[in-house]
Amino acid sequence: MVKEVEGTFEVDGKSLYTKSWLPDTTPKANLVFIHGFSDHINRYQNVFSRLASAGIAVHGYDQRGWGRSCASSPKERGLTGPTSRVLADMVAFITQYLPAKHDNTPLFVMGHSMGGGQVLKLACDVDGAYTDLVKQVRGWLVEAPYIALAPQEQPSWLKVFSARMVGKLLPHKQMIAEIRVESLSHLEEVRKSIREDELMHDTGTIEGMSGMLDRSAELHSGKARPDGKKVKALWVSHGTEDKATSYVATKRWFENCTGDVEDREGRWYEGAYHQLHADTCWEEFAGDVAGWILKRAGGEGEGEVVKGEGEGTKEAGEQEVAKGEVVGTQPVESKL
Repeated sequence: MVKEVEGTFEVDGKSLYTKSWLPDTTPKANLVFIHGFSDHINRYQNVFSRLASAGIAVHGYDQRGWGRSCASSPKERGLTGPTSRVLADMVAFITQYLPAKHDNTPLFVMGHSMGGGQVLKLACDVDGAYTDLVKQVRGWLVEAPYIALAPQEQPSWLKVFSARMVGKLLPHKQMIAEIRVESLSHLEEVRKSIREDELMHDTGTIEGMSGMLDRSAELHSGKARPDGKKVKALWVSHGTEDKATSYVATKRWFENCTGDVEDREGRWYEGAYHQLHADTCWEEFAGDVAGWILKRAGGEGEGEVVKGEGEGTKEAGEQEVAKGEVVGTQPVESKL
C-alpha cells in the first residue's frame, strides 16, 4: 500500500503545504514534482499513487500563492514573488531530497506546465547559480511545459505591454487568467472536478505573470538550454492537441536546444490535451514516467506500474525529517 504524508515546509517566513506519496518498501528513487498555474499537488493523486506503487517516492508542495498554501488568505492568491523567489523555494525544497541526504537514493525533478517551465529554468541554470544542485539530480522530466502558449491562448502585445507598465507600480495586483476547462482534458469527470475545485482559483499577479512570460521567452528564444556537463538526463513530454501550452514550441525546443544532453527523450502523446496526468492517456503516461525513472535509478527493466492500487493510507501524525519542519497531518482526498 502507498502511504500519503501531509505536512508543511517553512521557507523565507512562509509555510507551504506539502505532501508525499511513499512506497511501502525502500524507495528506488525520489521524485520532486512542481505543479502548474492555478493548480495544486493533490490534483496529481492518481499518477503519484501509481508511481509510488512502482517504488518511486513522490514529494511535492503547493507553491507560494497556490492551493492549500494560500487557502486561508485570498489576498495571497497568485502571490508567487519574482522568479528569484520561485526558484529559491524550489531549491530549498529539492535540497531536502538530494542523494547524500537519502542514502544515495537517486533524485529526479519533474514539473507540469508553469511548473515545467520552472523546472527547465532551473535545469538550464543559465547564470550558473545552481550548478552544484543541478549536477546532483539524476534526471529532469517535464509534462506540457510552458515554453509558449498555444496560439488560441496567446495574449495580445498590447495586453502584455499594458500589464507590464501597471506591474511596475503595482506588482502584486491580482488578475484573473482563466484557462478553459475544455482545453485541459477530454474526460468530463476531470472537467467537472476542476470546475468544482475551489483551490483552482485562476488568480495570478502581474509580477508572477511577468515572471512566467520572461521564463518562457528564455526557453522559446533558445537562450535557456541544458548543459550536458550538468544535466545527466532529460525527458520532455507533450500532448499533440494541447490547447493551453504549445506542443509545437516544446518539440522545436527539444529538437533544437537539447542536443548537448546525451540521454534525452521526447515523448509526444497523440491527440492528448494539456493534462497528460488527467487525460485519456494518463495510465500510459504514468507507466512511461515510472519506466524512465526506474531505468535510470538502477531498477530492473522499465519498471512496472501496479494497476488498481495506490489509493494511499490515511495516517495522521506522520513525520518527515526535512529542512525546516515537515509535520504530517491527516491526508486530504483529491477531487481527481
